[in-house]
Amino acid sequence: MSAARIAAIVLIVAGILGLVYGSFSYTKETHEAKLGPVELSVKDKETVNVPVWAGVGAIVIGGALLLYGRRKS
Repeated sequence: MSAARIAAIVLIVAGILGLVYGSFSYTKETHEAKLGPVELSVKDKETVNVPVWAGVGAIVIGGALLLYGRRKS
């Protein structure tokens, strides 16, 4: 399996997941303080929205890459 086909499949799967879920969230630690034996940290929950056009575009580009890879071989 060539690298182009693997990239195409990854793009198609990522596009489908982007359309199905629409957004994802993650937690990141932003501040940390150490005051002697006491440690404080702040965790922020961030949400990233995946635009519909990005999901559709990934599927289209992945499909085109699959078709172009077959013609070239």
